[in-house]
Amino acid sequence: MILDYFKIALSNLTRRKLRSWLTVIGIFIGIMAVVGLISLSQGMENALLEEFRKLGTDRIIITPGGAAFGPLGGSLSATKFTEDDYGVVKKIRGVQQSASVLAESAYLTFGKENKQQLVWGFPTNSESLEFFKTESMFDIGEGRFLRSSDKYKTMIGWGIANDFFDKEIKVGNTMYINGIPFQVIGIHDKMGGIASSDNVIRIPKDTAREIFMKPEEITAMFIKVREGFEIDDVVDTAKRKLRKFRNVKAGEEDFTIQTSEQTIRAFEAVLGVVQAVLVGLAMISLLVGGIGIMNTMYTSVVERTKEIGIMKSVGARNSAIMLIFLIESGLLGMVGGSIGVLLGLGIGKAAEFAAFQYGIESLKAYTGLPLILGALLFSFIVGAMAGTLPARQAAKLNPVDALRK
Repeated sequence: MILDYFKIALSNLTRRKLRSWLTVIGIFIGIMAVVGLISLSQGMENALLEEFRKLGTDRIIITPGGAAFGPLGGSLSATKFTEDDYGVVKKIRGVQQSASVLAESAYLTFGKENKQQLVWGFPTNSESLEFFKTESMFDIGEGRFLRSSDKYKTMIGWGIANDFFDKEIKVGNTMYINGIPFQVIGIHDKMGGIASSDNVIRIPKDTAREIFMKPEEITAMFIKVREGFEIDDVVDTAKRKLRKFRNVKAGEEDFTIQTSEQTIRAFEAVLGVVQAVLVGLAMISLLVGGIGIMNTMYTSVVERTKEIGIMKSVGARNSAIMLIFLIESGLLGMVGGSIGVLLGLGIGKAAEFAAFQYGIESLKAYTGLPLILGALLFSFIVGAMAGTLPARQAAKLNPVDALRK
């Protein structure tokens, strides 16, 4: 029986092809926008979270400043850390490995070009080097890692070597940092991510102190928690000891402690809000499409009044008449949804290709089955809901009055 209803509804739509296609346009534009936006935002979220997870869930970053975010925030904050602060933190029970860094903006010169970029001073003692070598973003593609004996030597990211200047930088070339010559001894592997280290420049921390004239200041502390210790316990201990050392009260901390999980949750929350806003805007198109379906179905009821009267006169129930019209409007929604899904996924893949051309290889448009099935189901529901009032009107028609029309 239900199959017969679908056949009748489909037959009615095919008899009015132009009107059906014009009605479908409003739906597929809305579904296309929703699917495209969700595909891109979910793909971006997955790419960002994947990069953060590469750091591991046992890492802690401590920066000066109550509202600063991430290691870069420390260089922008009025509050500063020194090596004495780091000395307090690295002795905390549960800290397996740790390192402090100094980051400053500097002028870079290569060939005849001059540009500005953040330069990181990294410790070159054996413990710190071992700590950083466990991170994938420190993998060396060419050359070697910094050594304790290095002074005016630098490691650069793939982007700095290949895209930052007009001329490609190779291992052994000289690049000037604030007018001081540095030999490039290593180039990192290409990361190709949204928050990658392709544009990083690393020099020995002692050398950074010299050229930036900051003998004690540090920008951030990185900590790896020992296995078997709860990361939250280590964070609480670090807060307590730093508050005591810096003579600040609880709730008035002039420093920020973030774990990898906290960073991931923060990004998920922000991206979730952005995704909700974008989808909400796209829903306006679906609302317009739904109104279009409702208008089409009301017109269809008027045109088929006599047909409805005949169906009722031979025993068709009100529920059957209503169901036929609901299926018809639902099919309009689903056809529009199917086209919208294909176009939306196409937009996502086009954005993925464009990102790849710009070196962002980790951005993959989300094309999961839940997104596709959800969009199709939603488009069918929108169509069916838009056809509810016209379907009720058709079902309530008096057969005698309908046959007179």
